[in-house]
Amino acid sequence: MVREQGQKVVAQNKKARHDYTIEDRYEAGLVLTGTEVKALRAGRASLVDGYAYVDRGEAWLDAVHIPEYGQGTWTNHAPRRKRKLLLHRAQIEKLQAAVSQGGYTLVPLSLYFSDGRAKVELAVAKGKREYDKRQTLRERQDKREADRAMRSRNRLGD
Repeated sequence: MVREQGQKVVAQNKKARHDYTIEDRYEAGLVLTGTEVKALRAGRASLVDGYAYVDRGEAWLDAVHIPEYGQGTWTNHAPRRKRKLLLHRAQIEKLQAAVSQGGYTLVPLSLYFSDGRAKVELAVAKGKREYDKRQTLRERQDKREADRAMRSRNRLGD
């Protein structure tokens, strides 16, 4: 049997990049059941309300929605159950220290398969205020307009 290679993104949390300032990123493995893996391979998941936390030296991912597998029977999983994250002890301690500072949270950015194994990209993030969000949108729009003006000028110059 041929092993899967490369990276296949299942879900991304675009709202997290808008609502939070990303400080640091970590890649973590997930402890999943069989029907969860099959549902993820079908490309179905939502990270919108998801968050992670550290409890008694273990990292957990909560409120991530992986819908039930269509061909599953009584062995199907609960769609929003807690899932254990697989991280090294030092990484868990760093995450615990960052979150305990105050104002920081652990947010899942993307859920993907890396060489056939389910992974989640976690971010240590700080919540943005409303004016920060507007400022970010304004900067993005200004950059887009400047790029558009440069492209049109380059086309006219040729």
